[in-house]
Amino acid sequence: MRVCVIGAGVVGVSSAYFLARQGFDVTLVDARERPAEVSSFANGGQLSYSYVAPLAGPGVLPSVPNWLLRADSPLRFQPRLDPHQWRWCLDFVLACRASVARTSTAELSTLSYLSRDAMHGLLTQEPIEFGHVRNGKLIAYRDAALLEKARRLVAYQAAHGAEQSVLTAAETLALEPALAGMGQQLAGAIYTPSEESGDCRLFTEGLFDRLKTLSNVTLRMSTNVIGLRRRGPIISAIDTNKGDIEADAFVVASGLGSRALLQPLGVHLPLYPLKGYSLSVPLADESDGPAISVTDYERRIVYARMGKTLRIAAMVDIGSVDAEIDPRRIALLKQQVAEIFPRLDLDAAVAWAGLRPATPGSKPIIGPSRAAQNLWLNVGQGALGFTLACGSAALLTAQMAGLPTPIDATPFLPR
Repeated sequence: MRVCVIGAGVVGVSSAYFLARQGFDVTLVDARERPAEVSSFANGGQLSYSYVAPLAGPGVLPSVPNWLLRADSPLRFQPRLDPHQWRWCLDFVLACRASVARTSTAELSTLSYLSRDAMHGLLTQEPIEFGHVRNGKLIAYRDAALLEKARRLVAYQAAHGAEQSVLTAAETLALEPALAGMGQQLAGAIYTPSEESGDCRLFTEGLFDRLKTLSNVTLRMSTNVIGLRRRGPIISAIDTNKGDIEADAFVVASGLGSRALLQPLGVHLPLYPLKGYSLSVPLADESDGPAISVTDYERRIVYARMGKTLRIAAMVDIGSVDAEIDPRRIALLKQQVAEIFPRLDLDAAVAWAGLRPATPGSKPIIGPSRAAQNLWLNVGQGALGFTLACGSAALLTAQMAGLPTPIDATPFLPR
């Protein structure tokens, strides 16, 4: 069976690899010359398998007015004359209900643990070098009340397989001395020893290079997909700037570009770009930054060690429709980072901005599209793209091969 995968980010490349390993003849298509050139290029780097609570949660809405009024807010909202933006925001508000957030957390946990197992299995076969470390994760809190609320979430997530502990400030500093810069502000942390980190772009490039060696894989890079060609109940080919590409089945895994590609078929994907920023900081000394992955909860800043580089990612800009770097956001991020880690050489940091393809409830869309009998979707992983990529690919592959799915696919099916 011939399968055409559209999109060479981490989700698309992972999908192509798992499908090829299952025995499908795979063609991978992308407009860029190299893989991982868009949202997968310089993301946060945390493989956060045990902490996948959706962005929409009961504690978010009360915080929004304060965030919108603060110059140093992690959230910035730019209203646009775009019905899709307002529809997405309304769905986001509805997803903030406690009952919905609890269900989504449980469902995302099944996918994240599948992704962890799939990633580990892949790495036993493919020794890809991407700065991968299993160094654990700390979610640091300044507010004692928020830490207490997080304690309840830890108890809930423990029922779904997470191994986490609540640490006092002293215990946190004993585990990660680099957080001493938080001083008296530090109330404590949630510690998950099993968490991992790595460079998403290097992982995607390494897996892409492995695809080159497989006889049942064809790579069509620098190829713009213009549209999907329908013939009756099926898609017969994709129309590109380099001619048609025919296949028996088609997988759309092109992030935000998936929405425009599918609209002519009457498919309106609930994806919206959440713009985020990152810094890649060279570490002159190992002690200049944290050895453990850290999330500064109140500021929504994540820190992930990648060899001799510290990746710092933060912020959500809703309403920014391009990936241009806003120097004011980068300046704010550097200021906030310097307060905690003053020894970092932020003048040497490489700045980046990217658009996360997010659904309102943070759950990706994985499975058969109703628009055509041979059309499949693997989109909407948002800020969890690296974490969920291998699990999403494994789940999609099982569905397409007609095998029993490794987890319940129902929560992620296209609607």
